[in-house]
Amino acid sequence: MRKKLSAVGNSLGIVIEKPILELLNIDRETELDISTDGSRLIIEPISRSKSVRTSAEKIMKKHDSTFRKLAK
Repeated sequence: MRKKLSAVGNSLGIVIEKPILELLNIDRETELDISTDGSRLIIEPISRSKSVRTSAEKIMKKHDSTFRKLAK
């Protein structure tokens, strides 16, 4: 399937057809993780466990020195 980007305000967006959204169980409320491997754009729905893990990693990185002091 070939797609072109569409203007959305000052940005660009892509329209994903309903059958694909239904297949992946994605709706308007689903958070998506957008990444790249250097040559491809990768869009994945964020599962609850991945969302929790990502949040925990951010907290651990932000408060690394505090956690290290508490561990002593």
